[in-house]
Amino acid sequence: MRTVVHGDVHVHYGQLYVHSEGGEPFEGDLSACFAGQRNGLCGAAVAGTLFLLTGLHTGEVGFTAEVHETEPPDAGGEDVVEASFRAEGRAMLVTWGGEDWWDLELTPGDYRVRYSGTAMDAGREQDTRVDGEPERDRYLLQFWPAPPAPDAVVRQHSAAAAYWHDFARKLPPPPTPSELAAAEEARQRAEAEARAKAQHERMLREWGGTLPDERILALRPGFLREFAKQERGLTGDLVAAPVEAQRALARWVARRTFERAGLDGVGWIAEGLRALEDGRALPPPFDDGNAAWERLLSDPDVPHTLVRTPDGRHDNALQQAMAFPAIFGAAEEDPLEALGRTLSAAAVTFGDDRAAFFAAARAELTSRTDPP
Repeated sequence: MRTVVHGDVHVHYGQLYVHSEGGEPFEGDLSACFAGQRNGLCGAAVAGTLFLLTGLHTGEVGFTAEVHETEPPDAGGEDVVEASFRAEGRAMLVTWGGEDWWDLELTPGDYRVRYSGTAMDAGREQDTRVDGEPERDRYLLQFWPAPPAPDAVVRQHSAAAAYWHDFARKLPPPPTPSELAAAEEARQRAEAEARAKAQHERMLREWGGTLPDERILALRPGFLREFAKQERGLTGDLVAAPVEAQRALARWVARRTFERAGLDGVGWIAEGLRALEDGRALPPPFDDGNAAWERLLSDPDVPHTLVRTPDGRHDNALQQAMAFPAIFGAAEEDPLEALGRTLSAAAVTFGDDRAAFFAAARAELTSRTDPP
């Protein structure tokens, strides 16, 4: 036998607790801890928790906790109850609010618990014990290994114990395993429905209040998905088109975008466009993005014209710089990524004429996909 707690223990609201790490979260629910029990002094209905009641409301009570290898003899307390307890991890005696705690030194496993109280009515009558006043009620908590079994009232003496036993027996029984499973299923279903509703509302906001078809929604985040928010009809045709038609249209968009910006007449840029349309690797300086941009911005043969941005907020965007990403976009391995990048560049490059250009692009796609 090991005595793991012995001395005065401070109680509030006539309560003490035993809690095992790894058990269910302790929420201090009196009714849940005693639901379905015969005894009302040691609540063990919540896994990994014991809810212990005392006669004294506030102050120090005498308290001893013991751990035995086998069932100990009855120590003769006036009010005695038993219950079962499973220690999943470290088990501790804890005061109200967690102000103090003691390690009960239990190894994980199943235990029988005997909770004995003496002078509970005297503690209840006193209500509050202050420093210097004599001890009224005292308690003994004993553990020993044993398989789970129903709780029991071994002996009843005080009116306080009678009150709490009656309280416990009038509680509705705890939910059955099937009821718990059904409640958990309902909880998960409600959470899933809430997540789905929130996701739907986010998507409605993203798409301006009306969702596009599933093919557009299936686009991964990127240029083409963003482009679809401006041009759903064209984007729907793009994702439905054969891969070769997608690749060809990306090259067509790059060519028309460079023509609009006046870049197709610059020698080294024209060579890059020819390589793109022939399916060859882009020649220098296009094989080095930084070098290509430096040459674009420093070459005196490159024209400099301004265009209005799609949001209408700026009318001083350098048209050639807006068009230039189209050649790199058209060279992307993924044809939809290529279309997204080239069309995004075209949207800025064509300025206020972008709607007419998109109509032309749609007609061009149709000509490549319709049977002759």
